[in-house]
Amino acid sequence: MSYNGWTNYATWRVNLEMIDGIDPRDMGWRGLDKYDLAVALKEYCEDIIESPQASNTLALDYALAFMADVNWRKIAEMMIEDYQLASEEDETEGA
Repeated sequence: MSYNGWTNYATWRVNLEMIDGIDPRDMGWRGLDKYDLAVALKEYCEDIIESPQASNTLALDYALAFMADVNWRKIAEMMIEDYQLASEEDETEGA
């Protein structure tokens, strides 16, 4: 079941609240390999929820279970597409 055009609610919510606005290059992305970007995004989000401030283990368990449903490759794919569109627009404006 899709949610707002995303694979599911978890994917939409994580993208909206944790990833939106991040430049893929800031995640170490240097090419078209969305798998590597997806892994970097997952690790980035896990680091956020596993921070020292997240001391409640039950809440942490729920957060990790929620993130297990995220389609990281779809987020990476959309991030790459947005980046490429922005790059094309910049080139068009500079011409």
